[in-house]
Amino acid sequence: MTDVLPPIPPNLATRCHALLPCAGSGSRAGTAAPKQYEPVAGMPMVLHTLAAFQAVDRIERCLVVVAPGDRFLSVDDPRLQLARCGGSTRAASVFNGLQALLDSGADASDWVLVHDAARCLVTPAQIEHLMDACENDAVGGLLALKLPDTLKVETAGRVAATVDRSDKWLAQTPQMFRIGALQAALAAQVGNGFAGVTDEASAMELAGQQPLLVPGSAQNFKVTYPEDFALAEAILRSRS
Repeated sequence: MTDVLPPIPPNLATRCHALLPCAGSGSRAGTAAPKQYEPVAGMPMVLHTLAAFQAVDRIERCLVVVAPGDRFLSVDDPRLQLARCGGSTRAASVFNGLQALLDSGADASDWVLVHDAARCLVTPAQIEHLMDACENDAVGGLLALKLPDTLKVETAGRVAATVDRSDKWLAQTPQMFRIGALQAALAAQVGNGFAGVTDEASAMELAGQQPLLVPGSAQNFKVTYPEDFALAEAILRSRS
């Protein structure tokens, strides 16, 4: 079920909301509990992520989408809300979270920044950079990084080809789109179980849109594997 969220105050200006899908198990991370709750540099990883968004004044509300039975997080900040409507996939969690935002008073024309809870190294400056780049764009966009390494195609464990990397980017988050447009793009993929939807930009692409690529940072990586925790810890401690 979804918690009943306090209504969003009316505002004539276009608003920006953040949505963090936080219902995954993080099986590749090798942790006993969901990886977003693993301590990194003294506190659960997701709290580092939330702190970056809470430092951006232009964000009206940050909605964290957790699994229905998840009671790990407890919040008392009016700009931070929980919605216990996480789905079996990331796309399902985002889709349900968008509806929770609309049900609490967000407008379909408002912007939403969807961000991976496990990208705990994102900075307020990177979030602001994306917002500045997208706020007047007709579609919206995402942080991304030009592919720095040579890319190979594999066949039976051996190199079959080298791929031209000049036009290749690594998608990151946040990804910023209008709530209504993103919800419609995801709704069109519900019937096939969100097949092919690996991020919000891919849903928009399937809807015929071309999201804007906004240069991000190599430090904004997603903690995925066991060795990533040590790197994230070192970066966070170096910042403090």
